[in-house]
Amino acid sequence: MRIFVTGATGFVGSAVVEDLVAAGHAVLGLARSDDAAARLAAQGADICRGDITDHATLRAGAAEVDAVIHTAFNHDFSRFAASCEEDRQAIEVLGAALQGTDRQLLVTAGLAGVAPGRPSSEEDEPPTPSPAYPRASEQTARRLAARGLRASAVRLAPSVHDKGDHGFVPLLIEIAREKGASAYVGDGGNRWSAVHRRDAARVYRLALEHGLEAGPFQAAGEEAIPFRAIAEAIGQGLGLPVASLSPDEAQAHFGWFAHFASMDAPASSAGTRDRLGWEPNGPGLLADMREAGYFNG
Repeated sequence: MRIFVTGATGFVGSAVVEDLVAAGHAVLGLARSDDAAARLAAQGADICRGDITDHATLRAGAAEVDAVIHTAFNHDFSRFAASCEEDRQAIEVLGAALQGTDRQLLVTAGLAGVAPGRPSSEEDEPPTPSPAYPRASEQTARRLAARGLRASAVRLAPSVHDKGDHGFVPLLIEIAREKGASAYVGDGGNRWSAVHRRDAARVYRLALEHGLEAGPFQAAGEEAIPFRAIAEAIGQGLGLPVASLSPDEAQAHFGWFAHFASMDAPASSAGTRDRLGWEPNGPGLLADMREAGYFNG
């Protein structure tokens, strides 16, 4: 297949491109800059210059391929709601470009909030967007699928980890450095799922190869890591004390991230493993934190 990848030089997208090319697929990658274009070319991809707010470029890229993988997202959490709206609009544009064809659109969603308090599964509905988490990528893909498009979502674990991670765990490390302590809420028994970046990349490829009708797909290599274990690993890595906080104390310590620090979001990937033959084989989160440079700098 020839596949258009947005976010093609991002943390997840670059691994997706590498995996697709290694499997013999042709890639058209969205690149915002000369540097991004050069990196994509070095991976063997063709270049489409622009970003996800350039809707004409998205339409042009989607018109040239057999499938689209949408991984692009602006991770500036100070404007999270605006980033979510840009994401929704980009998915709508890509979907419109593919409407009336047999081509596939695979978008990126999150596992956080799918089934609070119990392990989520592929059969669970995506969470309703809220002020705390307004992202609506999977819901948008579902609306497109209801109109006849072959569209689905990969639900990524709250921690997608590897060298170069710029997600939630590095943010927790930054907060611990600023506050002089690594912390968890209550007994820290709330659980996060996690997945290595390269394991996640294979889910995208396998989903397209098997067909999106089997989706959504849950990219969770580890299904239930206690948040306290993450906080303790951060404390050990930074040489800082580890503290239990009340909900009020957590708000002062974590700020806007307090909601995520206390969320209980375990996730099963049994359906994805069964439907796609996916077997994650990368290191676990806690080992990766020790070995992939999370505490450097």
